[in-house]
Amino acid sequence: MPPPSAHDAITGVILAGGRATRMGGADKGLVAVAGRPLIEWALAALQPQVDNVLISANRNLERYSGYGHPVIRDPLPDYPGPLAGILGAMRAASTDWILTLPCDDPLPPRDLLARLRTALTEQGAVVACAHDGVRPQPLHALLPTALAPDLADYLADGERRLWSWLTRHRLAHAHYNASTWPDLNLNTPEQRHHAEARLLASKGADGASPSRQ
Repeated sequence: MPPPSAHDAITGVILAGGRATRMGGADKGLVAVAGRPLIEWALAALQPQVDNVLISANRNLERYSGYGHPVIRDPLPDYPGPLAGILGAMRAASTDWILTLPCDDPLPPRDLLARLRTALTEQGAVVACAHDGVRPQPLHALLPTALAPDLADYLADGERRLWSWLTRHRLAHAHYNASTWPDLNLNTPEQRHHAEARLLASKGADGASPSRQ
């Protein structure tokens, strides 16, 4: 499948279906950081870049539905990891491509889709993910929904590793500058407090969040 053009519709997918065991089992997308739940940070960043949005979640479905976007559950039981959410989104999307985003990144790049699309074209790839200047960020990815059968087979074989599945295909990287990609992982309460301090400190006078380059 050729890379999507600027005119092709894209479905944004917010991945909020994990157990969040290191966060004490809290539903991470609903954890408040710097005054609003993480799902709201993700929506604010993703919506301007895509044509429609799906929320992948396995708990608190009513609350997620209140944001006005379809909510999809994993097609496999027992929280098998982000690939299950991606498979569900591929099957539910009405577009040929999905742009995935983890719910625990409150400052995703505002040009994420544009850079991933360019990377696909320039590198002759099938799938693309961001690279923060130090390491790949495989959950920030642009993926064709035509790969749903391949992903289903991979999961049926008992595989769960996202990186291994991505690298089965020609993979492009959209490179960012490490100094402008804040390390705001939110896997523990300590990391949450660190991210909150960074977010509050980085807000501009108008309350807008900074973009990343």
